[in-house]
Amino acid sequence: MKIPFRHSIQQMSGYVSGEQPQGDGWVKLNTNENPYPPSPKVVAAINNAANGRLNVYPDALATEFRHVAAELFGVGPDWILPANGSDENLTIIIRSFCDPNDTIAYPYPSYVLYESLAAIQDCRVQRIQLSDSFHWDVEAARNICGPSRIVFAPNPNSPTGNRWTDEQLHQLLPDAGMLVVDEAYGDFADSPHRGELLRDDRFDRRVIVTRTLSKSYSLAGIRFGFSIADPEITAGMHKVRDSYNCDAIATAAATAALQDQDWMLENRAKITRTRQRIMAELPPLGFTVSPSEANFVWTVHDSGRHKQIHEQLKRNRILVRFMQFADADAEHGTLEGLRITVGTDEEVDKLFDALKNVVATVC
Repeated sequence: MKIPFRHSIQQMSGYVSGEQPQGDGWVKLNTNENPYPPSPKVVAAINNAANGRLNVYPDALATEFRHVAAELFGVGPDWILPANGSDENLTIIIRSFCDPNDTIAYPYPSYVLYESLAAIQDCRVQRIQLSDSFHWDVEAARNICGPSRIVFAPNPNSPTGNRWTDEQLHQLLPDAGMLVVDEAYGDFADSPHRGELLRDDRFDRRVIVTRTLSKSYSLAGIRFGFSIADPEITAGMHKVRDSYNCDAIATAAATAALQDQDWMLENRAKITRTRQRIMAELPPLGFTVSPSEANFVWTVHDSGRHKQIHEQLKRNRILVRFMQFADADAEHGTLEGLRITVGTDEEVDKLFDALKNVVATVC
């Protein structure tokens, strides 16, 4: 029997997440999770919510969370739209602004989920090709972004870890569409944003910032994110979201996490210190490292044998992310390398102990 999927679903390739091994004994540096646990206040909030009224629906508007997030970003609660992970925010945005055959654009290489979400909505995709220094040609970018309904700009970018200035982001603003600044890794930047883009008149209110609690707040297992945008934009997107898209336990955890900024900032400081260590220790082993403002580093080896390095590390129960990006219009063809999540210092010790032997053997 032929399954009657929509044509776009039949043709698309689904997004492939990073490997999640089962069992203990792995050094897991492949999916940009926070290596440190969430705040004890989060655990207490989860326990309290679990002992509460789970027989009734949660607050559909996540009112307390919106007030806490609004205060943190210097906006009103009506600017905040909570979601089941920031990936749901991205879905809501595309469903809110794109009809079939509309175009979305995004810098490439970056988060390829944008393409999967566009395909589901029957949208076209334009890639803004990045140079070796991970920047775009301004004229080419404007030609692509101008007619686009949405331009996504992950900042800091993944997998490269670089961060674009507000002036550079403004170059991507569509003529009549929306600019979505995906700040999944925003708290790890040297100077994190706290709503400044939303108050910048140059963007004409047509900017949406998305955030996740998976990374800096150590809540990847909870699935909670939110978007920040002008209240009129947020009100329109509320029409599209599922009616009870955030459950009571996740909302309680997310609210407590934002309320404990000291815990998040302490872990952020440990991660940024270890990030500098990784960036310093990779070059003597033949790696070139891109400057990073995220909780990972992007690196390429002189030998080009990234897949082999990845496989040998995996045999040692150490996971990093091997990634390839190809574009028919790319000046230099396929971009290939390794993205290494910043773990604890103990995990990084194990990584380098293995990596020295792997490089000597494979390269």
